[in-house]
Amino acid sequence: MGDTHYLLIQQIAGGDKQALAALYREFERPVYRFIVSRLNDPHEAADILHDVFMDIWRVAASFEGRSQVRTWIFGIAYRKVIDVHRKRGRMFVTDDIPETGDVQDAADAGYAAQQEAEHLRICVAELSDDHRVAISLAFYEDMTCAQISEIAGVPEGTIKSRLHHAKKLLMHCLSGRIGGRAVA
Repeated sequence: MGDTHYLLIQQIAGGDKQALAALYREFERPVYRFIVSRLNDPHEAADILHDVFMDIWRVAASFEGRSQVRTWIFGIAYRKVIDVHRKRGRMFVTDDIPETGDVQDAADAGYAAQQEAEHLRICVAELSDDHRVAISLAFYEDMTCAQISEIAGVPEGTIKSRLHHAKKLLMHCLSGRIGGRAVA
């Protein structure tokens, strides 16, 4: 699949709008999810997503293939989100955290899962930007520490440390939100 992405970038560099549309279809959802997870503003996230693909259109010829296309695209999105935070003056660097029948059981389980997902969303939102990026890319986008390191422009060891600390912070937050229940 990576070769397909590289070929699309080459075609985009040659002015092929169909190739851009194909790349957009492939990456629209994961890149949008990543952006909105950092900004919590769906409208602004949509604008940034558009900007990311406009940048891809403009700079495709400069892509040298030293990284995966996916990593390159997420790197563009990451830098755009950082720019938004800088413009807002919001670069925070902190690690502080603030049964009956079958049908009823299924409904209760669905409600419980929904509540746990909401707790997780809240806890992830409370993480610092650096920790949220690491968690989002590792667990929602299934990227390796090396890929995340390349996107964030920091050593791989830093990403491993961020993931370790983010998981601890999430466990602490979730255990507090879910009534002290053990969360693994």
